[in-house]
Amino acid sequence: MQTSIFKPLSVSPGAAEAFVKGEAEAAGFDVVRILDPAAVPDDIGERLDLALADGHHGDMAWLKTTADRRRHPKALWPEVRAIIMVAMNYGPDRDPLPDLQRPDRGVISVYARGRDYHDVMKGRLKTLGQRLASRHGGDLKVFVDTAPVMEKPLAERAGIGWQGKHTNLVSRTHGSWLFLGALFTTLPLTPDAPEEDHCGNCRRCLDVCPTNAFPAPYRLDARRCLAYLTIEAKGMIPRRFRAAMGNRIFGCDDCLAVCPWNKFAAAASEAKFTARTNEPEPLTDLAALDDATFRKRYAGTPVKRIGRERFVRNVMVALGNAGKAACPAAIENGTRDEATQVRQAAAWSAHRILPPARFAALRRDALARERVPAVRHEWATLTAPLEA
Repeated sequence: MQTSIFKPLSVSPGAAEAFVKGEAEAAGFDVVRILDPAAVPDDIGERLDLALADGHHGDMAWLKTTADRRRHPKALWPEVRAIIMVAMNYGPDRDPLPDLQRPDRGVISVYARGRDYHDVMKGRLKTLGQRLASRHGGDLKVFVDTAPVMEKPLAERAGIGWQGKHTNLVSRTHGSWLFLGALFTTLPLTPDAPEEDHCGNCRRCLDVCPTNAFPAPYRLDARRCLAYLTIEAKGMIPRRFRAAMGNRIFGCDDCLAVCPWNKFAAAASEAKFTARTNEPEPLTDLAALDDATFRKRYAGTPVKRIGRERFVRNVMVALGNAGKAACPAAIENGTRDEATQVRQAAAWSAHRILPPARFAALRRDALARERVPAVRHEWATLTAPLEA
């Protein structure tokens, strides 16, 4: 969004800053800070360049195609004179990690259990920008995770928090649970002080990762990250990471949840970010979702955007990790699903769960009817124990 209000840019010292912070608080933002884009160092995109060079972005080709504009805010909009960074707390009301010990239930990342933050934040940030422009003038642009903006480094420069060793933003007040948005303006505003790194010698977030997705502190290889694999990756989840998924069916909160700074965090006050239910749903119910039911159940949430095929694919993998809690009938139904990735995941899960004789018969029948090469290959290579 871009708005232009032709008013004089000269205002009394501190008036615009006080106005925008007061309006942001009234709009429901938990934190608002200001930075001067001219003071952003040229090497702020160094981590991005390293990740792209090593291929850590995986299928997220847009990171590479927009890299030139992403490296510095002035590369995106040369006229910007101040950036207002806002944050909203989405903290859970209880630790999400114990749900990983319930193998018959599907665990969805905390951020995706309520309304889609893009919709909630963008409307309020637009309103904030319009009020600021109407009162103090200037042009503005609003961004909420949909443009080539490096929100986390900018939030650090603005003083909201710092990028922890897991590459996510950490706040001394809100821990790891913050959504970010940015308002670029041509209005000159006094910046806030940047935040310092307070991770110290702690490496809990690195050590807890079930797939060793951190090649080094402050570096993430998305190709190994369960959040990426269950949400962003368009292809089938590589076999070597499926067992590590456990019952995670949309995202992964492990590195966020173990951060010791969460002891200062509070549950989200925004009702739209509150989970529809704190009780993870049975995998058998989720495996039976057709497209219409999936869309209805997850309407307005981040889950809906990956579509029914990839979601039920994740559910099938989780069923394969459920051990005695698995439902063989749900897995067998999955091998006949209309969606390619669901069938492929179900084949893997059948090998893990079904008795050998039943698996052999199912494999024979599936190969007789299956025409998709990727699914046929999955069945054809499931002839020995997966541990081998």
